Amino acid sequence: MSSEEETSQTSSSPSRSSPPPASHFIGKKEDIVRAGRVTKLVNGCRDVLVLHHQGRLHAMDMHCYHSGGALQNGDIEEFNGQMCIVCPWHKYKITLAEGEGLYQAVDDPTAKPLRTYWRSKGVKQRIHKVTEVNGDVYVTLNDSSEAVDSDVYQTERYRTILLKAQPKPKTKK
Repeated sequence: MSSEEETSQTSSSPSRSSPPPASHFIGKKEDIVRAGRVTKLVNGCRDVLVLHHQGRLHAMDMHCYHSGGALQNGDIEEFNGQMCIVCPWHKYKITLAEGEGLYQAVDDPTAKPLRTYWRSKGVKQRIHKVTEVNGDVYVTLNDSSEAVDSDVYQTERYRTILLKAQPKPKTKK
């Protein structure tokens, strides 16, 4: 991905005067900046996390590609010069810019001391385009037909399972 495409995927474009076609209103930028993160069901079919970090807006599927962990509760950390969200369930690292899964690799497991380095598993988390227009934040869903691992948690079947697993509210007698 070119650096121009990367910027358009994850940063705001305040110079626009109207939202891009097929974009979805998420909220006011000031509210998102204040909250740090917001989640929204977009277009009735995609749970999206929009977050503000170091002056930039990012959008991705809300559930981690590995086991569906709630990424809105994950920490943001730098790994190998890339800003990542860390899934709170199993500590999987996902780059904010590309949605790549990162892992620590070892070339020679018999070498002492072990020398590890960060490697990419490829794109695992679907990233969406964020646009700012006059203080309003919009997301354009990534409509690539190429399957991404996080897609599995965007199905009605998964939502039904998730709702059944949530604790029932207690009724007062």
